[in-house]
Amino acid sequence: MKFSLTSLTLLALTTPASLAWTTSARSVAPRLARGTSASRPLAALFSVSTEQVGETATESFRLAFKSEDGSSISPWHDIPFRGDTEGTYNMLVEIPKMTKAKMEVSTKEENNPIAQDIKKGNLRDYHGPIFWNYGCIPQTWEDPNEEHPVLKVFGDDDPIDVVEIGSSSLAMGSVNEVKALGVLAMIDDGELDWKVVAVSADDPLAEEYSDIDDVPDAIKDGIREWFRWYKTPDDKPLNGFGFDEKFLNAAEADAVIEETHGSWKKLREGKSEKGKLWVGTE
Repeated sequence: MKFSLTSLTLLALTTPASLAWTTSARSVAPRLARGTSASRPLAALFSVSTEQVGETATESFRLAFKSEDGSSISPWHDIPFRGDTEGTYNMLVEIPKMTKAKMEVSTKEENNPIAQDIKKGNLRDYHGPIFWNYGCIPQTWEDPNEEHPVLKVFGDDDPIDVVEIGSSSLAMGSVNEVKALGVLAMIDDGELDWKVVAVSADDPLAEEYSDIDDVPDAIKDGIREWFRWYKTPDDKPLNGFGFDEKFLNAAEADAVIEETHGSWKKLREGKSEKGKLWVGTE
């Protein structure tokens, strides 16, 4: 299945042997917000496909990414962090809304496929569904060697996370242009784990929400409390939050994303210690 679109496009392979997910063109293709148009040069536009390796809900499952010519790419390093529409970012969906499997970009594996997290030898599931689409922004990195000047904690060694609060469930592995509305500084096991709150640029709510104050308190409270409590069924402590547990605004979110993109650039250039991460420059 292939769609010809003048924007970053994710294509689902739907042959029985490699079925990762099925979806419509609307859910896999970033679309322009109303009243805007794509103006990037053609050289900046490309297509991406996915291929499932291994069976769903097994340790062998991988969702691999390929370029238009069929060569393997990394969704973390090779997909741009900015969207085609001005002011948007590309969100890579790892966990669709109302699902429980803890899927994530495998930062230590070659080409960084999506896999299900494993803890103590078992596939990891949330104890209840997550109520939003969850994923990350490519080409970002929370540097574990850099201490935040205010919070005095270090990054969690992952791409920056996104909580997308739009109306639709977005397919795992899809790439969607999102508007960043705000950001929450979660402290998880002593590490800084930013949560960007965003909405898909083509979602009806994108016309209503431009900043974090536009988001209803019930949604913000729900996000904060879900992330505060979600590890406690595994006898883990409550997660905490910096900045008096407040959501920072859209401008602050942009600044955090830009900072983590800068950290990623240093990682790729070999200016930061990569540890066991696969960064595509080996």
